[in-house]
Amino acid sequence: MNRQMLNNALALARRLGHVFVATASADGTPHVTAALELAGGQDGTVTVAGWFCPGTVANLRANSRVSLTVWDRGEDDGYQILGQVQSAEPVAIMDGYDPELEKRPMPQVERQLHVRVEKVLRFTHAPHTDVEE
Repeated sequence: MNRQMLNNALALARRLGHVFVATASADGTPHVTAALELAGGQDGTVTVAGWFCPGTVANLRANSRVSLTVWDRGEDDGYQILGQVQSAEPVAIMDGYDPELEKRPMPQVERQLHVRVEKVLRFTHAPHTDVEE
């Protein structure tokens, strides 16, 4: 993992205020959602927090692999962080939580994903390689 690229990705995410989170189900069906916060640890992990929809949560239970993408469209500058979710901790629960509602599209739990970073790749609209620098 390229530490400088990870630091650049974290700085870009702070500036933009969003990150895209891509997961896949056990059968490979992809799903993308957005989160507002991406933060990094010094130990090669990052955390991403959001009110993830039930599809994301179900995917992570079956397949812990994740892609986190932060991209500034105007500057065509971005990064894709590939890794594995180590844990998904609840950090906030809506008042009046109802387990039956988790089966519907409205999330009730804000979760913080702890991701072990494996690779950091450039992400741009322009031609680029999928090789870690």
